[in-house]
Amino acid sequence: MTETEIKNIIQQQLPELISKDPQIRDFILRTVSEYYSPKQETDSKFDRILTELQRDREEQARKWDEQNHKWDEQNHKWDETLEEIKKLHKKYDSAIGALGARWGLYSEASFRNGLKGILEDSFGVEVINVNEFDDEGEVFGRPDQVEIDVIVKNGLLILCELKSSIDKAGMYIFDRKAAFYEKRHQRKVDRKLVICPMVDDRAKPVAQKLGIELYSYSDSVELN
Repeated sequence: MTETEIKNIIQQQLPELISKDPQIRDFILRTVSEYYSPKQETDSKFDRILTELQRDREEQARKWDEQNHKWDEQNHKWDETLEEIKKLHKKYDSAIGALGARWGLYSEASFRNGLKGILEDSFGVEVINVNEFDDEGEVFGRPDQVEIDVIVKNGLLILCELKSSIDKAGMYIFDRKAAFYEKRHQRKVDRKLVICPMVDDRAKPVAQKLGIELYSYSDSVELN
């Protein structure tokens, strides 16, 4: 009998033998138990794997919570640092702005005093600093002091604005100062001069339109 024939007989007869003969059934179970784990053992292994996976997930979640907490603390510290930087920046901006304003005022005063000394001592020109109160607010839109530098030479009346910087609005203000002076003193102004090293480009066409002579750092003033 060949091996194939034996296999065919086993396949045909074995199911019936297992169902009818307990000894054969036990023998078959003992034989295959080496190759297949019992159900209880398989379930136990599966439960252990699930437990380990759950434990790993919980540990990973705990680590993520700790890391998120550290990130929140770090973000809070960064926010506090940024706020401090903003405060310092604002403080230094204010200090620099105040210093710049004082420097501008000191520069204007120094230049005014120098111009007065040169013109009066060397050219026989009278330089007067006029500071009058504008009751009707014609210059600034509200009552305020109006300061004007007046230069007089041989009956020629010149109004001069000495500024460290000037923009479009400043040019209009100077023109209103000239109109205020003419109205207050009943005298026609012959020339209006602005002497300034830093002039906003938008102020230049305004000066031309208003008949204001503009002298910046590269220009020279002649009192003809």
